[in-house]
Amino acid sequence: MLALCFGSVCYGGSWKDYGGSPDQSKFVELSDITKENVGDLEVAWTYPTSDERAYQFNPIIVDNVMYVLAKNSSLVAIDVVTRKEIWIHANLRGITNRGINYWESPDGKQRRLLFTLEDTLQAIDARTGKSISSFGKNGLVDLREGLGRDPRSVRRVSSSTPGRIFGDLLILGSSPGEGYFSAPGHIRAYNVITGALAWTFHTIPQPGEFGYDTWPKDAYKYVGGANVWGEITLDANRGIAYFPVSSPTYDYYGADRHGANLFSDCLLALDARTGKRLWHFQMVHHDLWDYDPTAAPQLLTVRKDGKTIDAVAQATKQGFVFVFDRVSGEPVWPIEERAVPKSDVPGEQAWPTQPFSLLEPTARQVVKPDDLTPYLINDAERAEWRERIAKARTGLFTPPALVETATIPGAVGGTNWGNTAANPDAGILYLLNQDFPSFYKLQVQDDRGVAGGRNRFGPPDPAAVQRGADLYKQSCAACHGEDRGGTPAAPSLLTVGSRIGFPQLRRTILYGTGRMPPIGHINDDQIGDLLALLGGGARRRGNDPTAPIVMPTGPVVASGGAPRQPVAAGTSMETYPEGVPAPSQRYYTDYGLGYPYLMAPPWSTIIAYDLNRGVIKWKKPLGQDRDVTEAGGKNTGVPRGSQRQGMIVTSTGIVFSTARDGKFYAFDADNGNVLWSSDLPMGTEGLPAIYEVKGQHYIVVNATTPLTWGLNSRESGIGSPDPLGRGGYVIFSMPRKSLGKDRT
Repeated sequence: MLALCFGSVCYGGSWKDYGGSPDQSKFVELSDITKENVGDLEVAWTYPTSDERAYQFNPIIVDNVMYVLAKNSSLVAIDVVTRKEIWIHANLRGITNRGINYWESPDGKQRRLLFTLEDTLQAIDARTGKSISSFGKNGLVDLREGLGRDPRSVRRVSSSTPGRIFGDLLILGSSPGEGYFSAPGHIRAYNVITGALAWTFHTIPQPGEFGYDTWPKDAYKYVGGANVWGEITLDANRGIAYFPVSSPTYDYYGADRHGANLFSDCLLALDARTGKRLWHFQMVHHDLWDYDPTAAPQLLTVRKDGKTIDAVAQATKQGFVFVFDRVSGEPVWPIEERAVPKSDVPGEQAWPTQPFSLLEPTARQVVKPDDLTPYLINDAERAEWRERIAKARTGLFTPPALVETATIPGAVGGTNWGNTAANPDAGILYLLNQDFPSFYKLQVQDDRGVAGGRNRFGPPDPAAVQRGADLYKQSCAACHGEDRGGTPAAPSLLTVGSRIGFPQLRRTILYGTGRMPPIGHINDDQIGDLLALLGGGARRRGNDPTAPIVMPTGPVVASGGAPRQPVAAGTSMETYPEGVPAPSQRYYTDYGLGYPYLMAPPWSTIIAYDLNRGVIKWKKPLGQDRDVTEAGGKNTGVPRGSQRQGMIVTSTGIVFSTARDGKFYAFDADNGNVLWSSDLPMGTEGLPAIYEVKGQHYIVVNATTPLTWGLNSRESGIGSPDPLGRGGYVIFSMPRKSLGKDRT
């Protein structure tokens, strides 16, 4: 079975890339699943992950072999015809958790899986599952090198999202963290055979480079971020790669980075062969809201004013859709620079204008007392919130301040990673949106305990426990609850200290796990303080040689990836380089989450945008909140956490989408009506995939995420898991009787 891709459409049975194809449209040509028979879809088979982890993994399927993440972070190759495991590469803790990259040579003799593991780039033979020792240096590439910083000071650079294959290159983003002095997010390309660095694009320009004058002169030495942790899109025919570049650090205070800050918050088009800049558009100047674009840019053909335009569309967190000629970068639909509020925070210089797409916004952009939810809060709480919102500053691009600012979309609102798809030839963009507010309030950064002096062994130091409590309130309480008892967004941490040591906690914080995103601005000493608060024991740096290695059942061929040497101890950057006019004090805020159900529903929506006419074709709630349903509510969407879902668009007029209510939906592409839905054994995050065997298509949904619900969670202090069962990959297809005689 061979898959062929022409332009934006894939024919055949493979899902070779994260997102299906280089253009990330998730559009599939098929004929066996139609609007008329989609109601007959049923579960064909399942592959249990055999653990309790929540995965965001998008499977890769090539020539009847499906590669998934399961069994305690092991890569597993499965024959989709016999449904038996071919090989297992076990214990890849710290692996890219949203997907991997697949590459094969033109003659098909070499096949490789490429991925990041903690801060290394590695390759596995796709046929054998074993590490390729000739790749890089003894099987790995150290991604901390080549960033213009002491590699020992780079605490994290690995991204949770896979890169993009172009020829014999792997184009790679990064996720260096969001704190002061995090590493720069330069874009790099590596040779898939040797691991050699092919090119680098400096997202924080260096002296003499375009955009250098949009920063303070020495900013490239200490500012971090401006990285690509989201989804890279490739126009393979033209050799142009499109990057949604994220915000600079620190996200909410920029007194040490005055200026517009190119190439942060840009849609950036590079020559995929050389890394040369072709064009860019900055969607947020001097970002103070963490409004970094992350969703895959979509390549479409737009017919406007009698012209046919090859376009690229970027949907954003702040609820805008920007559309450009994909070659020239000229706007297809108008964009207007508008004056926005100034900042009154000491040292801050907010940019005076911001770009507004004149297309209809896809999200709410102002928090108003009259928009409070009629569900899940009582009358007293509603009165308190009305008063709080009335006192807060609000409105799009209102800067965070020393008083509370109410912002919608917030840090995880709008359109996020995984949330875009397209019918490319028809010029229709599909996107998911979440109206999730954030409440920000800047405070002076508390630097207590940043330097050493921790008690690494023995009973927790009371001072460390207090420091941990302060840090927990700043960085963790919004999701896990003020009392550590859990919320709808995250589980309880009341007993985790007895089950986890420093290495495991460090890995979880730096690289993320399941629903928890990586958090790179918390240093090792602070992690030790958090462990002291949680009741943990000895706190050792680096990999824990005593941590048990558990081998899963099945055909294990290797474990742990390429052998890694212990990381040499280094000192994270904590002060500005000599001679830099640093701000007298730094400010921080948490992400202001914890109120996902505060605004009136719908909380999450699926939207079809006709970019030929520049209008929203239809907009429907995505999912249904169970507690609100019990209270009589309808068409709510789901407010629980970030909308990390994905879609598949078919040539037969169906848009498949996962949702946070634990269901898999089929929408009519013409009007948004629900054609079919099915319960999953657990919740789902990440992108579904599709493959074909003998003319029959199979849709794969990763269902491994526990579901939590509002009323139960608020009453018990912990999330209430969905009772349907353990997690796994659920594969749907049409029963043979629905396909006709020619399919039997």
